Amino acid sequence: MSDQPAGLPRLDGHALLTTWQLVPGWSLVAVALLAAYVAGLVACRHHGVRAVPPVRVASFVAGLALLLLTLSSAIGGYAMSALWVHMIEHLLLIMVVPALLVLGHPLTVLRSAAATRGHGATVDRVLRSGPVSVLTHPLVAVLQYSVVIVATHLTSFMDVMASHHWVMVAEQVLYVVSGYFFLLPLLGHEPIRWNVPQLARIGAMLLAMTPDTIVGIVLLQASHDMFPVMEGMHPAWAPPPLDDMQIAGGLMWVAGDGLMMVFGVGLTIALISRPDSTNILGAGLERVRRASLTSQVSRGDSAQTTFDPDSDVDDDDQMLDAYNRMLGRLSQGGTTGPRVPVDGSRTDPE
Repeated sequence: MSDQPAGLPRLDGHALLTTWQLVPGWSLVAVALLAAYVAGLVACRHHGVRAVPPVRVASFVAGLALLLLTLSSAIGGYAMSALWVHMIEHLLLIMVVPALLVLGHPLTVLRSAAATRGHGATVDRVLRSGPVSVLTHPLVAVLQYSVVIVATHLTSFMDVMASHHWVMVAEQVLYVVSGYFFLLPLLGHEPIRWNVPQLARIGAMLLAMTPDTIVGIVLLQASHDMFPVMEGMHPAWAPPPLDDMQIAGGLMWVAGDGLMMVFGVGLTIALISRPDSTNILGAGLERVRRASLTSQVSRGDSAQTTFDPDSDVDDDDQMLDAYNRMLGRLSQGGTTGPRVPVDGSRTDPE
C-alpha cells in the first residue's frame, strides 16, 4: 500500500500550514537541476555571455521551488486523503511547475554554456536529432499530454497508484516530464528544431483544453465510485466518494482550462508585442505569401524590381512601391494614386 501518513488530522488552515514531509528523491533532483543551471550561467558569465535575462533565471528557480513545495507541503501530504487534493497536485505538477521551468530556458543555458567550450554544435545536433525532434513536435506534445491526462484519470490507474507507492512516484515524474515536453514548443523559445508560430501556439493551447474538459465533465457526471480502492483509503472526514470526484472534476475543468487560458493570453500578448508576419504565420507561410505577392505585383511591371527575400513583406519599401505601381496600372487612366502599403493602410504622398 501507499506510505501516505496514517491518521492525518482534518485538512484545515492549521494543517495546511503545519503539515510538511521530507521528499529526499525530489530534493536531490531539484538540487542537481539547480546546480547544473547555475553552473551553466557561471560558465557563460565567465566568457562575457548572458545566456538568459534575470527574469528567466527567477522563473526556473521558482519552478524548482514550487515542485518541492507541492510535494513536501500539505498538498503532497494529503494527496491520498482526498481526490480533490490529489487533483490540485496534478495540475501543479503537469502545468504550473513545467511552465516555470520552460520559461527559464534551461536548454538555452545549456547550449550557451556548451558554446563557450566549443561544444555548441554538438548540443545543437542532439537537440535537433530525430528522437528529440519527435518528442518536441507540437502535435506530439499535445497528443502525449492528452493521453496522460485521460489515462491517469479515466482508468483504474488511480487504484493501482493507491496500492503501490512506486506507481505514485512514477506518476509524479510522468506529470512533470509530460508537462515539460508539452509546454516546451508552445511557451519556450529554445534551440530545438521547431519554431512554432504564435497563432499555432495559441491554437495548440486551445486544443489541449479538450482532455481537461472531458475528464472534468466525466468526473462531474459520475454516478458511481470510479476509484473504490483510493476512495476506500480516505479518512472519515474526507468528502463522500461521489462528492470527492465531483469536486476533483470541477477543479480539472475550471482550473485546468483556466490555466490554459492564462497561457493563451500570455501568448497573445507576446504576439501583439512582436507583430512581425514571420512570428505570426511562421517562415513557411510567410514565404508563400511573399511569393504570391511577388507574382502579382511583378506582372507587367517594367521596373523588374528584385525584392529582398529576408525582409518582412509589410516593411519592404520596394514591395510597397511595386504594389502601388500595380494599383496604378489597374486604375483608370494609369494614375498611380496615393501610396497604399501592402497591409492596407494609406499613406499620403510626400
